[in-house]
Amino acid sequence: MNWYLEALKKYAVFSGRARRTEYWMFMLFNVIAGIILGIVDAILGTGGVLGAIYALAVLIPGLAVSVRRLHDTSRSGWWLLIAFVPIVGAIVLLVFSLQDSTPGPNAYGPNPKEVAQPAQSPAAL
Repeated sequence: MNWYLEALKKYAVFSGRARRTEYWMFMLFNVIAGIILGIVDAILGTGGVLGAIYALAVLIPGLAVSVRRLHDTSRSGWWLLIAFVPIVGAIVLLVFSLQDSTPGPNAYGPNPKEVAQPAQSPAAL
């Protein structure tokens, strides 16, 4: 849940990098919320209105976390446009999102894996 909230806090931050965990936990929560809202929509007979409202609410954060994920693999956020190529675009974006982070800093900022881990003191070793 913290990963989802972290992505929402960075609502329109298209700069920087996002770890795989942040990206996939955000997407997992969106799928779960979509399923739940689909069930509620079916029970209430609202014709998908609740799901559509939720989809609009998370559109910008979803784009932002996707761009940051591409930045983490040293790719420009413009690669998201490949999604408009049927089938192939989705496969390419899936492969990009599954790849590990570029080690060390890149043009988009420091590696979030290295920043997130506290440094150990020599006494702890």
